[in-house]
Amino acid sequence: MRVARFAGDDDPRFGVIGDDDGVATIAVLRGDPLYAGFELTGQKVPLDDVRLLAPVIPRSKVVCVGLNYARHAAELGGDVPEEPLIFLKPNTSVIGPGEPIFYPEQSSDVHYEGELAVVIGRICRDISAEDAAKVIFGYTVANDVTARDLQTKDGQWARAKGFDTFCPLGPWIETNLDPSNLEVNTTLNDEPKQDSRTSDMVFSPADVIEYVSSFMTLLPGDVILTGTPEGVGPMSVGDTVSVTVEGIGTLTNKVVSRD
Repeated sequence: MRVARFAGDDDPRFGVIGDDDGVATIAVLRGDPLYAGFELTGQKVPLDDVRLLAPVIPRSKVVCVGLNYARHAAELGGDVPEEPLIFLKPNTSVIGPGEPIFYPEQSSDVHYEGELAVVIGRICRDISAEDAAKVIFGYTVANDVTARDLQTKDGQWARAKGFDTFCPLGPWIETNLDPSNLEVNTTLNDEPKQDSRTSDMVFSPADVIEYVSSFMTLLPGDVILTGTPEGVGPMSVGDTVSVTVEGIGTLTNKVVSRD
C-alpha cells in the first residue's frame, strides 16, 4: 500500500495511491494513518489533480545514520563506524516532493545525499532487530541535504544538516517492502550521481532500530534516514535533484535562493 499526504482544494489529507482504469488515483482517507487510525471515505481523486506533500511531518524527530555505506565513508576520508553513527534533524527541515530546497547564505558547499527512509508506526523502546518490522509503518525516499563546509567548520552536524528544507521526503510511504536489497540512485539535472544498493549498508534498518531504541524512545511518525551511498556532491541554485529508491518512487526538488 502506498500512503500519500496531499493537498487539493481542501486542507492536507491522506490517501492511498491506486489505479482506476489506467488513471492514477488517490483513495481519500479519513483520519491520520500514523497517529489516530483511518478509514476509507469512498472518495477518489485523480493524482494529477492534487499536490503531493511530505508523506509525514514528524511530531518528534528525524533520526539519521552517518557513514552507513563503506564507500561513502571512504570518499569523506573516514572509517566505517563500529556502531551506527547517529544524529538528528529537526522536523522543521522536512519538505515534500516538488518543494524548493533553499540554499542558505551561510554556506557555499551544499550537497545532496539520497537515502532510504524508515517511518515508525508504533511507540517502541528496546526493540530487537528481529522484531523491528513490527514497529515499521513503511518506507519512503529522503534527501539528507548537507552544508558540507559548515559540517567541517562546526565539528558537529546540527547546523549543517538542520536548515529549513534540508530534509525532503516523499513521494509517499510504501508499507509493503523488503528493504534488504533495493537500488538507490540520485541524479542532478538528470545526470547520474549516486547508484548503489541497500545491501551495501553497514547496518541494516533493523540493526539501526535496535540500536536507536536502546537509548531513545521511538514514536509513531518518527523518521529514520538510513545513510547515503557514495557519490555525494554539490548542488547549486537552479539545480534539480532527484532521488529514486526501488519499489517506492522518485523524490524531486529544485535548489533555489532565499532572495
